Amino acid sequence: MTPLWQQSAVSLARAVRNGELRAAEVATAFLARIAALDGTLHAFLGVDAERVLAEASALDQRADRSTLGPFAGVPIAWKDNLVRCGERATAGSRMLENFVAPYTATTLARLEQAGATLLGRTNLDEFGMGSTTENSAFGPTHNPWGESLVPGGSSGGSAAAVAADLCSLAVGSDTGGSIRQPAALCGIAGLKPTYGRTSRYGLIAYASSLDCVGACARYVEDLALWLDVCGGNDPNDATSRSDTPAGDAPTLAALQQRRDLRTLRIGMPWQLNGPGLEDEVAASMQSAVEVLRGLGAQVHECSLPAVSYAVPTYYLLAMAEASSNLARYDGVRYGLQRPGGGRIEAMIAASRSAGFGAEVKLRVLLGTFALSHGYQDQYYGQALRARELLRAEFAQAFEQFDLLLCPTSPAPAFPLGSHRDDPLAMYLCDALTVPASLAGLPALSQPCGATADGRPIGMQWMAPAQRDDLVLQAAHAFERHTSHHLRRARP
Repeated sequence: MTPLWQQSAVSLARAVRNGELRAAEVATAFLARIAALDGTLHAFLGVDAERVLAEASALDQRADRSTLGPFAGVPIAWKDNLVRCGERATAGSRMLENFVAPYTATTLARLEQAGATLLGRTNLDEFGMGSTTENSAFGPTHNPWGESLVPGGSSGGSAAAVAADLCSLAVGSDTGGSIRQPAALCGIAGLKPTYGRTSRYGLIAYASSLDCVGACARYVEDLALWLDVCGGNDPNDATSRSDTPAGDAPTLAALQQRRDLRTLRIGMPWQLNGPGLEDEVAASMQSAVEVLRGLGAQVHECSLPAVSYAVPTYYLLAMAEASSNLARYDGVRYGLQRPGGGRIEAMIAASRSAGFGAEVKLRVLLGTFALSHGYQDQYYGQALRARELLRAEFAQAFEQFDLLLCPTSPAPAFPLGSHRDDPLAMYLCDALTVPASLAGLPALSQPCGATADGRPIGMQWMAPAQRDDLVLQAAHAFERHTSHHLRRARP
């Protein structure tokens, strides 16, 4: 029999609803696995086992099991920049080390309503700023494929937890690749929905015009179910799209309708499929293309010239928005407070100096400079214009192609500490993921190969806005005809 922790969220929920499994039984199995493995991985920042078991047992007490939700009893983790009432929410920062949330993020509330068992909070780069999960104030997360390797970031804790089968699905946030890149480095699937498709209410803000709540899982069908449950309009979020009403659930059903890729036209922008890729990444992509063609897809090269500006555009916009969003952490209203000798300016400076880590300070300083008088149009304004140019080029590409495809990361997982003193090399880790973020498009990473020493390699699907169903269908068809997603680092 397949162990519980190797089963999909869809199959676990079905078994709980049918009475074949009890939610408490599932929770106990996953809690035991966390206790055995997370001491070395450090994927979690907090797991309240007593609360988890109490909530799972309460679900089991329901008299009518047919009314249990679509995620009944499924163990799900969440990135520690999403708030849950009564739980700490640190965003990986000393600034919020002792903050206890007074309300619950919409995404987590919808999972609770769907019957999910919320396991605990996962590690992240501080405030989501990083690509390796080394910038957490509470220590780095290790990749399940090698304890000396980074898991990617900033949702590295969520990706590592799924890859090590410590949970069936993990919620995260994706600003410039923070779900997709760690999913690729850990050998699982990760979805960034269309901007506004999922609510940001309860997400601790980094860059508000880019932040998306997404999820990672081993199986694409689990991501489709998550989107059906958590997607849709939310009146608490002004950026939530009104054309995707909550409760509409077509995505999971649509997966079963497409068993191959006939009629689909797939474009491969050469700017994202050649320059800077490691040889094994390029070779895995070529093998994946052969599979796609075998499934009936038409695959052709195309061009997106403006992606050459994507990395500087993204970092200018993200840093500028971060400097604005993080201005609220002043030691007055909430967060860490340090004395200032009776002077308010000194107290604010002392609190922010002690509360923020080096990477956050760097980005806040650069963002503040980009918004400063005399430079705002030269930097921030120019970045906004470059973003519109990229959006226009994506729109033109989608007149010819249904989907775009490229690697998720130019390189597989690399050693911890190897990029720590080279910010530019770190920022270039996001070169292939930030274009979809800037354009607000749905994008999904899934495993497509491995290096000679076993490190996972991922590829990324991109579709027009609101065609999240299309990236899920294409990824599911590829998954059905390959076995990359079944490779596991831990027994």
